[in-house]
Amino acid sequence: MRRMSMKSKKLLQKTGEKFILSCLTGALGALSWYTLREYRPQKAESLSPPKGRRLLSPADPFRLLTWNIGFAGFDSSMDFFMDGGKMVRPRSKSQVFRNMKEIGKILTSCTADAYFLQEVDLDSSRSYHMDQQDYFEKRMGLPGVFAWNYKCDFIPFPLPPLGKMSSGISTFTDLKVRSARRLALPESFSWPVKTCNLKRCILEARIPVKSSSRELVLLNFHLEAYDKGEGKLAQSRLLSQILSREYEKGNYVIAGGDFNQIIKGEDKYPLRKSKNWTPGLLEKDFLPAHFSIAADDTWPTCRLLDRPYDGSSGKSLAYVLDGFLVSDNLKISRVSVINTDFAYTDHQPVILEVQFLDKNPYCPQSL
Repeated sequence: MRRMSMKSKKLLQKTGEKFILSCLTGALGALSWYTLREYRPQKAESLSPPKGRRLLSPADPFRLLTWNIGFAGFDSSMDFFMDGGKMVRPRSKSQVFRNMKEIGKILTSCTADAYFLQEVDLDSSRSYHMDQQDYFEKRMGLPGVFAWNYKCDFIPFPLPPLGKMSSGISTFTDLKVRSARRLALPESFSWPVKTCNLKRCILEARIPVKSSSRELVLLNFHLEAYDKGEGKLAQSRLLSQILSREYEKGNYVIAGGDFNQIIKGEDKYPLRKSKNWTPGLLEKDFLPAHFSIAADDTWPTCRLLDRPYDGSSGKSLAYVLDGFLVSDNLKISRVSVINTDFAYTDHQPVILEVQFLDKNPYCPQSL
């Protein structure tokens, strides 16, 4: 009996060793595959600009809308596991498509010269592999340009897994665009987490201005959300440097999008810490000279996805995280949140109207 017992122990030990070795081999193989397949964009990449033909006139007001559409998945019935909820993806393709149609209706009802959208999916499991860039181009009747900020063959967590991710930010306009680029933002995570994480960016569109050597530089962005704060800070600082550099060239500059940081309305929508996700506070020294924040706190622009939306921003955690940065050679005429009651996504659109001014110490040329 003792011999049999010893043999059993040795067999069990060998089986355990083989199992551990198999697990380690599998994990190493998976890490190698994710590292090999990691999306590694360059610091600056040229993109094919939208094929708009209308020439921008400085005599006319310019209107710009920004909206994080949340891949048309985070409607008022949704929560999300990363925010403390339970859901991983929308329940059905029809749910996502219904939200896309309603978002499209709102976009077409809001007259603007250009539109910034964030979290636009091209071929993601979470949005049932619908090409949202193509859909909104056709729905709005406007050409667009797209820049990836999330590209991964398969995200293995949680259960059920997120799966394939192909998503980014888009700018739509019928204006003539001289050039467009994807500008990489600093990464917030290290290996191996970064192999299947977001690669944040700025989508730059350079628009010629009629009878002027200046350009209107539009910068569409979506800053870091789920880091400890260092990533947002590094990305904000780079954005600030880009703003200053373009202003010094004499250009008009508007940056807009999802800051993932509170930019207005701290008194109206006070910061309440959540164990899962809490937005950052925009650093006071972030804003470069000659720029101002254009935001509206009549309504919050983003809600926490820890629970379905109950129709009250007082009960659900909600903040003002979306808006614009505007150079002082543009006069801010209006900025307002369009209240959708978070019916189709976890963010609300913000629209800006500016007037061109003959003001820039680096470029004294009159309009």
